[in-house]
Amino acid sequence: MDILEGEKVTKFFGGLAAVYEVDFKIKQGEIVGLIGPNGAGKTTLFNLISGSLNTTGGEIRYRGKPISNLKPHQICKLGIARTFQSVKLFGNLTVFDHVFLGSICGTTSRTKTADAQIKSAALLELVGLSEKKSELGKNLPLAEQKRLEAARALATEPQMLLLDEVMAGLTATEVNAFTTLIHQIRSRGTTILLVEHVMQAIMAICDRILVLHHGVKLAEGLPQEIAKNPKVIEVYLGTDAYAER
Repeated sequence: MDILEGEKVTKFFGGLAAVYEVDFKIKQGEIVGLIGPNGAGKTTLFNLISGSLNTTGGEIRYRGKPISNLKPHQICKLGIARTFQSVKLFGNLTVFDHVFLGSICGTTSRTKTADAQIKSAALLELVGLSEKKSELGKNLPLAEQKRLEAARALATEPQMLLLDEVMAGLTATEVNAFTTLIHQIRSRGTTILLVEHVMQAIMAICDRILVLHHGVKLAEGLPQEIAKNPKVIEVYLGTDAYAER
């Protein structure tokens, strides 16, 4: 079953096509990677899916229903949550309150305070931040800020999670830990679409990969197919070394 699909999705900024007639389908339960050079249109596509930008043309459908040009809070409450390329935390909120806020405000149903507290504590346990719950989010190191943002997104009870470069700037050990977390999130029944430049992680965790270049879809396929694709190697990977891993 396709949980998310796009048909000829297009976004112009003036005369520049940031995304042009991109078709995609994501099945429920998949982990799909979105890769490409800087400026390829990856984050723009994320912004179109999440409602941060309006489409110029085409249509995005979630569970068969059009969501193009809905507001971000409407899309969130339908079941799509996201993180950001640059972490966006609330400066004076504790780690716990970040997740608690998502639990209270990000769902369609009214959540009792006690239930939101229980859910928030469980999510902090999932992302490994239980011991940091009383610290201000802004004071966490980068890897933990990214985990906190993921927990806040999960607090809205999404069926689909968009992760925008959550491993950028992390050490190899932190990347491995985040890869494990992504598998844990998927095991909860959440479909994942992620933008990422850490190719070892992308190749290891994704069921399929979609490649953008200059706003158009260059290729789509299994990780091993993408790693061997001559066009992808030429414009992005620069080597087929990943095909041997």
